[in-house]
Amino acid sequence: MAKTAQAKVLRRNATEAEKRLWTLLRDRRLGGWKFRRQVPLGPYIVDFYCSDAKLVVEADGGQHADSASDEIRTAWLVKNGYDVKRFWNNDILSNSEGVFNELIAILT
Repeated sequence: MAKTAQAKVLRRNATEAEKRLWTLLRDRRLGGWKFRRQVPLGPYIVDFYCSDAKLVVEADGGQHADSASDEIRTAWLVKNGYDVKRFWNNDILSNSEGVFNELIAILT
């Protein structure tokens, strides 16, 4: 399956945490920073990406197989100039405002 088709499937099958995080990123725009979701970057499809900030935001517990895969993925992204911030699904769902504040701190 091509990466763009795979990204569309992932968007359709988003977890509740991914949906909540997307609402935060989309509706409030984090002071003008624009994010895209399920974006192919190299060999990976990342959950959320802001090209201006070169920031990747991941919701753990979605399509990732395990922490070892996450480490390999993060290493590749960092090596290629991306900053990666991961949030646990439980944190996104139970502390959305805290997650939002962490993102604001990263972007400002």
